Amino acid sequence: MMKPARAATRRLLPTSPFGLGPPAPPAEQFAEQDQVTHDKYGLGRVVTVQDDDTLIIDFGAHRMRITMPCAKLAKL
Repeated sequence: MMKPARAATRRLLPTSPFGLGPPAPPAEQFAEQDQVTHDKYGLGRVVTVQDDDTLIIDFGAHRMRITMPCAKLAKL
């Protein structure tokens, strides 16, 4: 006896208006002198923005170069 096909195994066509997820949120933009917090390094301040995707951040004891997007970094 054959089992019926499951709905979860169906693939969605890229042109289909059904099943589209919510649009991605816009990427967060950082500017010099923005205060940020990092899960590992703590509170810091943006020193330099390079090419809109690399940040140099001063965390007090040391400076770090962080490439964007970074899930652990948030603007305050």
